Amino acid sequence: MKKKTTLAVSERVFREVYDSPASLPGRYRWLTRDIDVRQIEELLGMPSKTIGAPLWVSGDRRTCPKCRREINWLDIVSSALEQVHSREVIARVILGEQKFVNTEAPRAIAGLKCFQCKTPVKNLRSFKCHNWAYAKPALLNVLKEMESKVRVR
Repeated sequence: MKKKTTLAVSERVFREVYDSPASLPGRYRWLTRDIDVRQIEELLGMPSKTIGAPLWVSGDRRTCPKCRREINWLDIVSSALEQVHSREVIARVILGEQKFVNTEAPRAIAGLKCFQCKTPVKNLRSFKCHNWAYAKPALLNVLKEMESKVRVR
């Protein structure tokens, strides 16, 4: 069985693999709704409107099998925070200069749960973000602000 992983890649490889939403696997491709992007920022402790790049997802079904909420990056981020990654790692993936390619396709993304009802989601196949030239100093400022919010709480 092949190990599932997400790899850091060069700009050239990223463009070849993920520049077009049509390259995403699955029957459907869609953008994370703005209201859910704002919720992601809140979960990560970022100021509102920090994330401006489109957050794409793809899969064979768009909604949670139980509550029918549209699945998107909010589910990915909340699941990752519970199981695998720190807020800072996720912020660097979304806002940083380094590009990442998810290599779990064509299988579903492991450990994913619906943000709303916590039902396991087995139909989301891929995700990507176009974190266009987010300036390094600006990213550092966001990370500092996220860190200060954690200390205050």
